[in-house]
Amino acid sequence: MQKWLTMDIEKLKNNLASVKKAITDSGMNGVQIIAASKTQSTETIDQLMSLDKSITLGENRVQELVEKFNPNYNWHFIGQLQSNKVKQIIDKVVLIHSLDRLSLAQEIEAQAKKRDKIVSALIEINIGSELSKGGIEPNELIEFAKQLSEFPHIKIEGIMSVAPAYLSGEKLDDCFKKLYGLFLETKVIKAQNFDIKMLSAGMTHDFIPAIKNGANMVRLGRVLFGD
Repeated sequence: MQKWLTMDIEKLKNNLASVKKAITDSGMNGVQIIAASKTQSTETIDQLMSLDKSITLGENRVQELVEKFNPNYNWHFIGQLQSNKVKQIIDKVVLIHSLDRLSLAQEIEAQAKKRDKIVSALIEINIGSELSKGGIEPNELIEFAKQLSEFPHIKIEGIMSVAPAYLSGEKLDDCFKKLYGLFLETKVIKAQNFDIKMLSAGMTHDFIPAIKNGANMVRLGRVLFGD
């Protein structure tokens, strides 16, 4: 097992307070914090959750999630997910953020059907059309959503995206506004397995612009845990 990083609880407490103040100062309410706990130890995770049990933990890597999983906490999978790894996490996470292809949906559906359960997921959108990132192209959203309406064991609860790191200022705002527009488009899709309410966008460097432009779920790593 890898040696994870452990953080001083006072630093963690101060960082969390700063994040909450920034969100409050933005004037936006109902923002869910997803703590991106990649490389963090179970001790650090326990400390964070002792400070605020409403926080959800987000893992990028299947193996880390499996090794650190604690059933007393809510876990999301926020990284790129290989189809052959679905069965390892499907009973551990309450939400998959990175549904971006039909083959992955088919595997989630198959594994969920075996377990007679409904799996919640977000459609990942590659909002900047970057070759290095996962996600569907923005113009593919409606067609992909229609395909997902055929999977009764998958509940689509919203969309997720990672804004290009090189954007700032008005261009970053425009990116998040475009994403919010896609979120609204998805909300009007009439499908039995759609209940669109989550817009997962914004990380350490851009979570305030994200929530000011409609995101209600932010995935925070360094701003909580340090570098």
